Amino acid sequence: MDGVSRRAVLAGGAAMASLAALAPLAGHAKSEPPLTRIAFGSCAKQDKEQPIWDTVNAYAPELFIFLGDNIYGDTEDMAVLRAKYAQLAAKPGFQKLKASSRVIATWDDHDYGVNDGGAEYRKKQESKDMFLDFWNEPADSPRRVREGIYTSYLFGPPDRRVQVILLDLRWWRTPLLGYNVLPEDRGPYIPNPDPAAVFMGEAQWAWFENELKQPAAIRLIGTSTQFLADNPGWEAWVQFPHEFRRMLAVLTRSRANGVLFLSGDTHYTELSRLEGQSPYPLYDMTSSGLTETWPYVAPNRNRIGEGFSQPNFGVVQIDWTPSDPRILLSSRSLDGGTLISREIKLSELQSRG
Repeated sequence: MDGVSRRAVLAGGAAMASLAALAPLAGHAKSEPPLTRIAFGSCAKQDKEQPIWDTVNAYAPELFIFLGDNIYGDTEDMAVLRAKYAQLAAKPGFQKLKASSRVIATWDDHDYGVNDGGAEYRKKQESKDMFLDFWNEPADSPRRVREGIYTSYLFGPPDRRVQVILLDLRWWRTPLLGYNVLPEDRGPYIPNPDPAAVFMGEAQWAWFENELKQPAAIRLIGTSTQFLADNPGWEAWVQFPHEFRRMLAVLTRSRANGVLFLSGDTHYTELSRLEGQSPYPLYDMTSSGLTETWPYVAPNRNRIGEGFSQPNFGVVQIDWTPSDPRILLSSRSLDGGTLISREIKLSELQSRG
């Protein structure tokens, strides 16, 4: 969907330096208090006003997850991309968020560099370097040396640990297939039946399976495009059915508990649920966009309730105090009102047998 030197990029993100002290380290997670207030979002046009940050900052998240389209770069000119990052860095609300919350990020097509783009984008290495510099990635981070920008984090003590896994759905992705004529009620793309069609790439799949072995009570999988929407016609996991089924198989084989998907991209917000294809029901909370909206909400048989096309951000709120911890998935509007809300007991996200 729509939307000079490395030192200059670092200067654009200089206010993020304080995040180094806040960054979670697996070896130190046991000394951290548990996460209880997580916010996330996607699709923020850098040349627009961004009043949503006032609402986000009033919520006071301990962690904010950027799920992509964090700027709308859409260029092979790195000077243009750099200038657009600088516009985001200058937003007062964004600066306040950086100063008060942990901030982590993955990308989608527009901050990757090309609308609906994948492996064919010629400037992906240069774009990656700029992305990592802007988000203050440490010089010794594995993200600096391997292909793609996928990564994971651990937060909190062992018995209340939250794992956040951020996927890269751009670096390896093969081209999309489309209709000859654009449908009226959805986007132009159709599922690709080719088993060789690539979404995540083998290196990332191997890493992901290994990450699911990390002990954690709750696992938030950040995917820049929707995981459970059944056929919106826009970019989504459904356009790569073999990769979608592979994800279900990996989750089943790993017996990883506590999995929830967080997604963006669509320019509307909705909550999806899928039962019967994994050891427990899967949820996908979509939050989009921080500034961008779409004229309609695409069809989705896995949607719970309504979808809403207005500026919003997503929330994962965790109450660790009951013996069976409770997780609130929600999306919130510009005025702080609740658009979507669903409470899930942690016991509902457990493999049986």
